[in-house]
This record gives sequence, structure tokens and C-alpha cells, in this order.
Amino acid sequence: MGAKIKIKGKEYPCRQTMGALLRYKRETGQDISKLESSDTSGMVIFLWCCVVSASKADGVEFNMTLEEFADSCEVETLNNFTDQMAKEASGKKKVKANQLQK
Repeated sequence: MGAKIKIKGKEYPCRQTMGALLRYKRETGQDISKLESSDTSGMVIFLWCCVVSASKADGVEFNMTLEEFADSCEVETLNNFTDQMAKEASGKKKVKANQLQK
């Protein structure tokens, strides 16, 4: 199922999906590979895209606009998301390196 985040006292699903990647590109005009963890506004947009997409996939109602979401998103929530992304990215690199050794 993936992670959950709490916004305005309610939990929503949050995970990286193909839909989130498409939404991010539509919102920003940039591919997700260009997103830097130091780009706070880009990270908020991507987090919103992940929540919108995961909620839609799971049948959870989520109607916040990007701006409403940003107004309600705590800095700690964003920091946890970026930390999780970094862990996932380093885990994928390790898997690829291990696969090459076989």
C-alpha cells in the first residue's frame, strides 16, 4: 500500500506512482529526474502529486488544490517525504550494483 501522510488531521495514502510522475511533469513542465531535494517548491509539488495519485488509485477522496495542500503541509511532513525518497533512491542503486555483480 505504501506510506501515509497526515494533512489537516486526516491520513492519506502517499507513494510514488506513474500517475504521480505524469502529474509532476504536467504541473511543472519538467521531468522528475530534474528534481533536486533542495528545490522545496518542487518537492511540495511532487508530494502533492504522490498524494493525489495514490488517493485516486486507492479510492480515497482527496480534493485539495496544490495551494491548499501546500498551506496545510507541515515542514516535518515534507522532510519525512524527502528522507524516504533518499532512502528509496539509495536502495535502488544498491540493488542495481548487486545485480551487476552476478
